[in-house]
Amino acid sequence: MWRQFKSVDAFAFPEIHSSRYCHRMPQMNKRSKETNISKEENDPISLNKHNNIIIQVLAKPGAKQNAITGITEDGVGIQINAPPSDGEANAELVKYVSNVLRLHKNDVVFEKGFKSRSKKLKIVGNISIEEVRRKISEEIGS
Repeated sequence: MWRQFKSVDAFAFPEIHSSRYCHRMPQMNKRSKETNISKEENDPISLNKHNNIIIQVLAKPGAKQNAITGITEDGVGIQINAPPSDGEANAELVKYVSNVLRLHKNDVVFEKGFKSRSKKLKIVGNISIEEVRRKISEEIGS
């Protein structure tokens, strides 16, 4: 007798499963959450909601020397002279970016991507986003 009531079919009680009792959550309009965080939507150097500078980095470990290869919509390409094992390339990346921006190493923090080649670095030092763009562009030119 217990086996009869063990599984209840949804069609056995249509009044419970009618639209009056089962409501779907309304879908949020994705365009309603527009924020004017950065000047361009695909900019790899932008501000987050806490006004910290975020740099999207495409890391290329194992290079002959540290260098910034370019800026694309996907991120700032940075070659790192360290192997991608035991976090050596990540430490070298933070050291190199802090040297380029003339900041302390503690002012450059990983936001995302510690184990990935696509990373996000958060800049917590006292520097403007325009100055970050200028220093990165100067490093590409040299």
